Amino acid sequence: MNIGQAARASGISAKMIRHYEATGLIPKVARSLSGYRHYGERDIHTLRFIRRARAAGFNTAQIKKLLSLWQDRQRPAREVKQLASEHLAELKARIIELELIAQALTQLVDHCHGDERQECPILDNLARED
Repeated sequence: MNIGQAARASGISAKMIRHYEATGLIPKVARSLSGYRHYGERDIHTLRFIRRARAAGFNTAQIKKLLSLWQDRQRPAREVKQLASEHLAELKARIIELELIAQALTQLVDHCHGDERQECPILDNLARED
């Protein structure tokens, strides 16, 4: 199938498929005599794997490692679990960070009158010198 068909089948845009190929996340695929990329079922399966890993918040380096582990049938599951556990810890830390940001912003929004006044605690906070 061509790149458009692969994009529809995998749920990843053609632009991102080209990007993944250019960065080495996926191997270069076979091309027709006229130069069009040709994707097989295995390629689509790999692209779907990448889409699901992205949806789980894994970054490109982590996905590359996951792909390597997935393709290595001799790999110990502990490596996969360790990678996922580290990612989970990063996500939890980021959630805490985002909650603190949301609390601070809520406080600023609550104190901003949002009327014709010139004073704005939101802008004052952003402009303050540390």
